[in-house]
Amino acid sequence: MRALDPELIDIVWKAVEMLIPTRRVDHPKRGHRRRISDRVCFEGIVIRLVTGCSWQDAERLLDFRVSDTTLRGRRDEWIKAGVFDAGYDEALAGYDRVIGLDLSEVAADGSLHKAPCGGEGTGKNPTDRAKLGWKWSIATDKNGIIIGWTLDAANRNDCVSFEPTLNDITDRGLTVDIETLHLDRGYDTKKVRSLVAAAGIDDAVIVRRRRRGETEPKTRGLGLRWTVERTNSWLSNFGQLRRNTDRRTCHRHAQFCLAVIFLLTAKLVDWRDRWDPQT
Repeated sequence: MRALDPELIDIVWKAVEMLIPTRRVDHPKRGHRRRISDRVCFEGIVIRLVTGCSWQDAERLLDFRVSDTTLRGRRDEWIKAGVFDAGYDEALAGYDRVIGLDLSEVAADGSLHKAPCGGEGTGKNPTDRAKLGWKWSIATDKNGIIIGWTLDAANRNDCVSFEPTLNDITDRGLTVDIETLHLDRGYDTKKVRSLVAAAGIDDAVIVRRRRRGETEPKTRGLGLRWTVERTNSWLSNFGQLRRNTDRRTCHRHAQFCLAVIFLLTAKLVDWRDRWDPQT
């Protein structure tokens, strides 16, 4: 898994480290244990995200340099401080500044995954024998870069998750630059079409559902949706996203942010290695 590349971890850590607030130490001299470094905890969080292992296994993979309790506590500290959200915003802004978002062709879709431990934001997965699961709904630009997303339960319909996904894009000020929006037949509803029109998107390619009494046409326009499907595959490579064992939505949210940060950073590294000043 590329997220475990030492170079990539170093680059992401340098960005994350700047977002971690300075901790005030108010203990008396020699009155407490030495605090485990944030860098070691960051590596443990990344290992768990990539492999999907338990916190105890992440502790073992780090040669017991940090306990599983400390890893969970440090993650919660960073969530409370907004580190993961700020990291995602910074990574997306950096990509847009260096490479540039291509909003000429935008696609949106959802992806269902397992959540065997249940908890907040989970529901019966209609594609997995009603086992507990969760889903994400994302929108991507022409190159598969995520520009908006939301998390929800597995039993939530795509057309219901579309509104918060579109709102996330709008909050980032990107809706006005979208030229064409591609959606599959799961979004063929009056509500979705009204949301698209209200957002000022004039060109929306939505695959039409087959109505009762209609015959299946020989050809059907599918739109340009392979980019969002590819991005869903990228995200599914992260073990903890593919089979999530957390029970709180904020924990899944932090993991998703971190996964997207690594994807964006990998794109920037690739651009750096292939960039030619002559061209």
